[in-house]
Amino acid sequence: MRDFEDSTLWRISAFERMRQQTGSSGFQRLDGPTVLPTTLLADLQQLEREHAASDALEVAAACVRHREAALLCLRHDELVWPVTLFPVQGVYHSLRDMSIASPARLADLALLTAEPPGVRPPGHWMHERIGKAEHYRPLVPLLWTLALNGPRRTLLSQIGGTAAYRVVGGGEGQHPGATGALGSAIDKLRGDAVPFRTIANWPGMSEERASRLLNALYLASCLMVSHAHPAARPGPGEKRGLFGLGKRR
Repeated sequence: MRDFEDSTLWRISAFERMRQQTGSSGFQRLDGPTVLPTTLLADLQQLEREHAASDALEVAAACVRHREAALLCLRHDELVWPVTLFPVQGVYHSLRDMSIASPARLADLALLTAEPPGVRPPGHWMHERIGKAEHYRPLVPLLWTLALNGPRRTLLSQIGGTAAYRVVGGGEGQHPGATGALGSAIDKLRGDAVPFRTIANWPGMSEERASRLLNALYLASCLMVSHAHPAARPGPGEKRGLFGLGKRR
């Protein structure tokens, strides 16, 4: 079976053959649970029902929200990239640094499988199957890059709806930062909470750019989402229904 410390990545065709022959991704697993935790698995099953099971950003967001580690096998550049997220430790394990991947190439990123980790996080008391130190990298830059440059162009489901948004926490020390219109939007979001459409109408912004920025800030734990704030308004894809309730179109 393929090991996480191999120097090369699988091609999609080889990965699919392995899945057909064995029913698994072919990456070595740790002793222990063979399925993901129940709460995370429930979210992934819901994404599958919504035909969003290949949405790498939604799945990564679910891992972060539940603070559960998971191995994500991602299709990128016709290769399979095994990326293990460790939200509690704030790191991910990958043979290559995906946070510096070409934005144009990230546009075709898709999730193939999500399964229990095949490596342990650095510093784990059980030293067996801890990967090489240089293969562990900060998680936030990866999530930030995926949010700004990956295939998802709309708000993550957990921050959509009728809401107002504001940046909280420190400065660029908590997130990689942004320049131009995105940087200006971050500065404005440090003030009063504002609805989605206000952000989308700022100079240099659009619904897609606003969605990507809010997703990135949320995954960097720098976004406050308020559904009860006086400024809260329906987001994209919603409209006001009877009694002021948000209705999806």
